[in-house]
Amino acid sequence: MRSFYEALIRAGDCFSNYLLLAMRLFWGYQFFQSGLGKLSNIPNIIQFFLNLGIPFAEANAYTVASLEAVGGILLMVGLGSRLISLPLIATMCTAYATAHRDALLNVFNDPDTFFQQAPFLFLVTCLLVFSFGPGKFSLDYLLQRLIKKSK
Repeated sequence: MRSFYEALIRAGDCFSNYLLLAMRLFWGYQFFQSGLGKLSNIPNIIQFFLNLGIPFAEANAYTVASLEAVGGILLMVGLGSRLISLPLIATMCTAYATAHRDALLNVFNDPDTFFQQAPFLFLVTCLLVFSFGPGKFSLDYLLQRLIKKSK
């Protein structure tokens, strides 16, 4: 029974690397696309941020757009994954606090609406990458192995 359980743990560990890769690739690409979309339409994004009452709307629009584009690429390749996930988490939390405020305020009364908002799966992906790392199929893992070998 113990060997079966150990085999199950190994299989789960192996699967987790593929799951993290799939999530990083898909949602990293979505971040990248979102960031590029914002950069290519920056005047509208600035106006949107102004309407939401976000201070320094122009600077924040460029920051968020650039962060999403560059952060998306970093997530896809798995480089600096835990580090880049932190500002992306902050960005998604800010999106909930501003553009999706009603969903956030009613999370306990209407959880489905909260879960259906655009930032939700971006946020979950970043939380998973921050918590578990990018997995074995990443530049972070490769660099970590190279550093250990050189010691």
